[in-house]
Amino acid sequence: MTEPKIALVTGASRGAGAGIARGLGEKGMTVYVTGRTLTPGDAKGWDGTVLPGTVAETAEAVTKAGGKGIAVVCDHADDAQVERLFAQIAAEQGRLDILVNNAAYMHHQLIEKKPFWEKEIAAANILDVGLRSAYVASWHAARMMVPQGSGLIAFGSSFGASCYMHGPAYGAQKAGVDKFAHDMEHDLRDTGVRTISVWMGPLITERSTIAREVNPEQYEGFIETAENPEFTGHILHALARDPLGATLSGHTVVGAEVARDLGITDRGKERPSYREMLGSPNEPNPAAVY
Repeated sequence: MTEPKIALVTGASRGAGAGIARGLGEKGMTVYVTGRTLTPGDAKGWDGTVLPGTVAETAEAVTKAGGKGIAVVCDHADDAQVERLFAQIAAEQGRLDILVNNAAYMHHQLIEKKPFWEKEIAAANILDVGLRSAYVASWHAARMMVPQGSGLIAFGSSFGASCYMHGPAYGAQKAGVDKFAHDMEHDLRDTGVRTISVWMGPLITERSTIAREVNPEQYEGFIETAENPEFTGHILHALARDPLGATLSGHTVVGAEVARDLGITDRGKERPSYREMLGSPNEPNPAAVY
């Protein structure tokens, strides 16, 4: 693989997406960041708290980190906007090396301890922006990457793909993107384009901070060992350029575990695998092979 230079991170106004974008920026990449937030305060947390972050602020942070950030306002529920996004990248850069599918609809009742039928039906919108949107972005990315003979299509996932976490809609979306990585690799085999789905551990983000305040008994322990989201950006950059990335194409991996193989730390710290934290480090990854 050639040195990856151009990336796209979807849903990067804040949270995991913003952190991954900053991490790629730290590696000197030009990073397109998408999101819907134009004005600070437009987004709200689980409890109605105003969340910081806009696409412009993330792009600026990428540039300050050592890369070049380019903000594009894009609603990933709108296929026409997504098509224009990829046309812009093609016109301005002529290539795309890494796509990070991170955009996902986060319903305000996501972490409430209620059965799914007691939550608003809108919670299922994560199957639109989160699952279908990842397919659409990957479709456009593949049309750019296959002709150039290289690229990495990545999906942000979690252990919710294999255990109960935040309800069935959330779990189905995570299991769905894991399967996207597997099946897209089958179609992309021998093209030079790789796929990967990464199970991230607990992340230090604006929302997780609020979650800890709302449900301290549930989240306090996780936050103590939580990952900086830039960590995942560093992992993806390495997978895009390292020969190991080819052997893992199509797999679902635990970020903290593959980081050890790649010699990557999180700001100097080796993060524990959430799988190990649950007491079953020797169990095979249930999503890695289908």
